[in-house]
Amino acid sequence: MLAAACALGASIAWGLADFLGGLKSRTVPLLVVLLLAQVSGIAGIGLVVAIAEDSPPGSSVLWAVLAALFGCVGLASFYRGMAVGSISVVAPIVAVAAVVPVTFGIATGDDVSRTHLAGFGLALAGVALASFERGGGRAARVAAGVPWAIAAVIGFGGYYVPMHEASEQHFLWAFVFRVSFGVIALMLWLAFRPPLTAARGSLWTIALIGVADTLGNVLFAAASSQGDVSIVSVLATLYPVMTVGLAAIVLSERVDRLQQLGVVAALAGVVLISAG
Repeated sequence: MLAAACALGASIAWGLADFLGGLKSRTVPLLVVLLLAQVSGIAGIGLVVAIAEDSPPGSSVLWAVLAALFGCVGLASFYRGMAVGSISVVAPIVAVAAVVPVTFGIATGDDVSRTHLAGFGLALAGVALASFERGGGRAARVAAGVPWAIAAVIGFGGYYVPMHEASEQHFLWAFVFRVSFGVIALMLWLAFRPPLTAARGSLWTIALIGVADTLGNVLFAAASSQGDVSIVSVLATLYPVMTVGLAAIVLSERVDRLQQLGVVAALAGVVLISAG
């Protein structure tokens, strides 16, 4: 019961962070959102690590640095996709990144189940349906934000594999990941120098993004240590439901019926992949 509650809590925290990140990226430069959110994120995970008082990690935890590189690409693309397109469409497509680590596992010798195959089919069909919208002349066209969503799928998919390797070695992977992510975001900000003053009036919201994302990581780690990975993973993959729900309530977003079907299929496919 505790594991399930923590996993659901993780999905709620991640869904909130994603929604706020996409929303703020519409009015604040993307690199400013990424950079400032990492400040609170690093502070949060640093506090958790300090309380844990664990021993120093081995070199394998440095896989988290590679995970941070992929994660930065994924998150930047995700936020940009939600900034220019419909959050209700972009978020479920990005969740299909769960296909990548499963595919990697199969390629390296893992068994593929019928549940996995069904999940793959549903997820990919859902992406295809959600990606197209009717234009003014009713001709189908690629929905705004979808190319960025596909880039986010690649980024997050590449993040999962080294993250898994790092997390098996030591708890401090999360701190190494967050600091590495912050360094990458800082380097990008230094290269392009978007004005930090653009975040004036949004600092608390952007700080909440980092805190919520870190809280999701901590809750997921707690859930994984307390319950079956299969159940925990399925519950944690429900985070796009929170993001889509907030978009419907706060922004009154609406998508056409075919896209709605695609969103449901994509989410169902992700659940099946995680359950398999």
